Amino acid sequence: MQPLTESEIRRSFINASRSETAALNLPQDFESLDWENLDQLGWRDHKMPKRGYLLVPFEGSVAGVLLRAPDIAAPKNRRVMCALCQDVKSKDEVFLYVARRAGASGRNGNSVGTLIHADFICSQSVRAEVEPSPIHPDPDVVIKERIDGLQSRTEQFIRQVLNQ
Repeated sequence: MQPLTESEIRRSFINASRSETAALNLPQDFESLDWENLDQLGWRDHKMPKRGYLLVPFEGSVAGVLLRAPDIAAPKNRRVMCALCQDVKSKDEVFLYVARRAGASGRNGNSVGTLIHADFICSQSVRAEVEPSPIHPDPDVVIKERIDGLQSRTEQFIRQVLNQ
């Protein structure tokens, strides 16, 4: 992912009002982000914990989505797979994040949801070390397939928000 400025981030949102984007708080580690190893930038607002943000490269630009985080965490004894990275080994929590649809549909109250890691760790999850096996002798190919899958599924989610 290409590095973004604060103003580029605020302008990227496809389902948020100007006042909502003006109120967002950047990730606390914004200055030290490893942009080279990010396929998406996601975070929960540290001052408004029921808000999450997801930014992804989309059709030659960046699309940002304002997400509503759940009120209550899922039960600890239940593991759920993230719909974006499809990581099955992570023990991190996965929440149902809901996004208001873009445009008139969103203003009419329509929304779409998806399961995402609570702390938006998808870019790290897909890059997790892979042990060579007879089925997957080349770990680099497996990681590349995971990254491509994450990008594809995230783009599909953006298209749902856009009603495409």
